[in-house]
Amino acid sequence: MSRLFNYRNLILFSSIIACFCLLGEETKTYAFSEQVIQHGATGEDVVELQARLQYIGYYNGKIDGVFGWGTYWAVRNFQYEFGLDIDGLVGPTMKDKLVASTNYNREHVQQSINEGRKFTHYGGTPKSEQRGPSGSSNGGGGRGGTGGGQTETPTPGTPAEQDNEATIDKATNVPAGFSDNDIRIMAQAVYGEARGEPYIGQVAVAAVILNRLNSPSFPNTVYDIIFEPRAFTAVADGQIWLDPNEQSRKAVLDAINGQDPSGNALYYFNPDTATSAWIWSRPQIKKIGQHIFCH
Repeated sequence: MSRLFNYRNLILFSSIIACFCLLGEETKTYAFSEQVIQHGATGEDVVELQARLQYIGYYNGKIDGVFGWGTYWAVRNFQYEFGLDIDGLVGPTMKDKLVASTNYNREHVQQSINEGRKFTHYGGTPKSEQRGPSGSSNGGGGRGGTGGGQTETPTPGTPAEQDNEATIDKATNVPAGFSDNDIRIMAQAVYGEARGEPYIGQVAVAAVILNRLNSPSFPNTVYDIIFEPRAFTAVADGQIWLDPNEQSRKAVLDAINGQDPSGNALYYFNPDTATSAWIWSRPQIKKIGQHIFCH
């Protein structure tokens, strides 16, 4: 009798454990796979990564499932703001941060991709109102600024709201065709490259970035131009991460609005420090401050 009682108790206990396990499986929220996502990766994980980064304003490129340079630097910006190791690798800790700070409508994103639509998965929240990590003081910047002190994660909107790029762009209060992130990272580049130069030289540096953007010989996004390997000294030595001043931002806006003191230059260099024979071979246009601008 005692053995039978113990046997029945064992069966009952096992059944209870099994029920709890099944319940846990049903309610568990799955996100990403277990692989570390890195530059060059493709597939579902990258789609989710891009969508989540774009949801809170760190990524402005196309959601295409290809981990290119734009995605890489968006990851690094996110890591910088959230106090993670800045290595461009998306491991378990960053995935947890993304899941906690974003929403992901997989069905909507996949449907949009399958239909070939260009869209922005912001959950219906204008970029001017998006927020970065709690306590961030960067307002609407390329490092995922706060945009006005929200204290809650944005609520997802309808697919129509999520696809309404025109509405989102109007809310940013920046020149048409450029996002808050574009303006911010260009200002960071100008500050890192030319903060000791005369103002006209700072505008010229910003103009070079825009000239490259309009050239078929260079990448077609601001991020990819600035972070193209060996393109800018400020990226190589880390000064790209310095907070830009208002003059740098103004120089960027003046360049976007048509000022080009560089004379349509695609390159510039400091003759006192340049060691590349190739850059000296470029046709020179003019010198502004310490920089020679060239084609």
